[in-house]
Amino acid sequence: QKTTRAGLNSSMLLQKRQLGLLSSTSYCRLVHELKVNCMQRRKIEIHSPDSSVAGTNNFKIIVADVACERIFTVNDVEHGGCKYGIINLSGLGKDSLTVEMYDNLYFTNRKVNSVCWASLTHPDSHLCLMGIAETPGCASLLPASLFSSTNPGDRPGMLCSFKISTAWSCAWCLNPQADNCFSTGLTRRVLVTNVVTGHRQTFGTSSDVLAQQFATQTPVLYNGCRSGEIFSIDVRQRNRKGQSWKAIRLFHDSAVTSIRLLEAEHYLMAADMAGKIKLWDLRTTKCVKQYKGHHNEYAVLPLHVNEEEGLLTAVGQDCYTRIWSLQDAHLLRTIPSPHPSSKDAIPSVVFSSRLGGSRGVPGLLMAVKQDLYHFSYN
Repeated sequence: QKTTRAGLNSSMLLQKRQLGLLSSTSYCRLVHELKVNCMQRRKIEIHSPDSSVAGTNNFKIIVADVACERIFTVNDVEHGGCKYGIINLSGLGKDSLTVEMYDNLYFTNRKVNSVCWASLTHPDSHLCLMGIAETPGCASLLPASLFSSTNPGDRPGMLCSFKISTAWSCAWCLNPQADNCFSTGLTRRVLVTNVVTGHRQTFGTSSDVLAQQFATQTPVLYNGCRSGEIFSIDVRQRNRKGQSWKAIRLFHDSAVTSIRLLEAEHYLMAADMAGKIKLWDLRTTKCVKQYKGHHNEYAVLPLHVNEEEGLLTAVGQDCYTRIWSLQDAHLLRTIPSPHPSSKDAIPSVVFSSRLGGSRGVPGLLMAVKQDLYHFSYN
């Protein structure tokens, strides 16, 4: 379903831009709106040096690095574990739509609840993985070079790995005041670990922490909880008993499943298990916008904010991918899953105007079941 704004077309936009009636930011945002409405679906062929990788296991999670050159993938495997891999997106722009996928079979593949890229030795050099407790629970920091064809003889070990209770979320800190730190959202507590020194800080919470993100301008960690509370922690503080270390506090009526800070870090986007998506002003602690149409009742589903393109993307529990205008919350496009809807086939998506890196192609990547699709700009 496409919902283009009345009277919005490329010739009208160009004319307004030439007459100076539109700023370059507004023009760029409206062009992306038009293009999103025209996206066409194409299936991607995945090549792998190991023929057992491609096309045999269902995708569970895909997460892009900052440059959108690679996506880390978690696939379910038949015997109950997971397989991890990295897909190199540099082949996306060519006529034949193919990508390279590498996996690694050298360590136990635990079931994973949460994944984030980590910048330890260089940007996006490592991956944080949070394992589910029954398998048993484990937080691991792995070098991305484990998943590479360049030097298969070089197999560096896990940099950091420790047993934990069920972990729901994780986040890597890019602020130099909390260098080399990642956080883990656990059952009723937050754990912040320095992977170089091994130093750990624990913050007790009254609820499970399902979503996390670090600010970049300050060493502050934002947390979204099953209780509906969102709170921030300044990680420079020492561990404290009670709740006195909570700085900003916001409240949803249902479990918070995803939080995203906007670039200036004055606003925070949050989604919950009632299907509500709200934009909060952190200076006034008030909700300033709601994005309607999202569907969720029980799943931990991510939000994808693309400020440069002015877009918000979320996949619902109904397996529909919805794209909104970030600025005015207008629902622009609703994309059904290419497979029949079911709770074990909720698509995982990545949106970027540069899939494959700085000279990459714009569009939406969708992983569902065993397939990977590219919804490309026309």
